[in-house]
Amino acid sequence: MDELKREIVKKLIENGSLKFGEFVLSSGKKSSYYVDVKKSLTDPDFLTLISKTMLRLAEDCRLNFDKIACIELGGVPLAVALSITSNKPYIIFRKKKKEYGVTSDLIGEINGERFVVVEDVTTTGSSALSVVERVMERGGKVLGVLVVVDREEGAEDVFKEKGIGFIPCLKASELMKYSKA
Repeated sequence: MDELKREIVKKLIENGSLKFGEFVLSSGKKSSYYVDVKKSLTDPDFLTLISKTMLRLAEDCRLNFDKIACIELGGVPLAVALSITSNKPYIIFRKKKKEYGVTSDLIGEINGERFVVVEDVTTTGSSALSVVERVMERGGKVLGVLVVVDREEGAEDVFKEKGIGFIPCLKASELMKYSKA
């Protein structure tokens, strides 16, 4: 698995997704680095690497899922790539309901299936948690959360408390370690 992690870091760096400076994160926290995974998600080689890694991690953790769930924007390419790699369907939650056309916040259907939630980066886990809660409110079961990079700032504890597996492809400490190697 170390080789896969090194390859992920290498691709993040090649794609200009790892930045150092002063940044404000979506959680409102300040950070000396920023991981712009969305930028790397435009690279088909990176998407392939991540979807294969996520599927391997899900299989290693025995997450026998039926569907994939995500929230727009960063989760969508991950859900699509994992869907193609695993041959499992996916659903997308909008951040908020549309006010025209079909006014749902959900694209797809939930009929009691077992889900994995995919996310690009987690800090506090609030975005992924909103997907977990929305899946469960509609009768789905969430087996785990698969994330490209976990910043190790509380997300893991949030899901542990709920009894939901939290499986990052890469932790921030590993990102820093391998980016200097």
